[in-house]
Amino acid sequence: MTEAVVRKKPGMASVRDMPVLQDGPPPGGFPPVRYARRIPSKGPSAVAILLAAVGTFSWGMYQVGQGNRVRRSVDGLLTDPSLPITFA
Repeated sequence: MTEAVVRKKPGMASVRDMPVLQDGPPPGGFPPVRYARRIPSKGPSAVAILLAAVGTFSWGMYQVGQGNRVRRSVDGLLTDPSLPITFA
């Protein structure tokens, strides 16, 4: 492309001699940006999740307690000094 064709200015010696042509917004401006998240409110609420977590934790702790009770009873039988007399 020759200098005579660039921006219809004949005989430019340098790019610095070219007029500044900046882009601008379209007439009437740009359309608004939709930035809001459109996520449907599906699923359980925070309270329901909290209650489920507390319930699960409580059930697990109950199971641990039951296991400890069984373990203590078995340990008591195995360490009982009168055990040989009991089985004799």
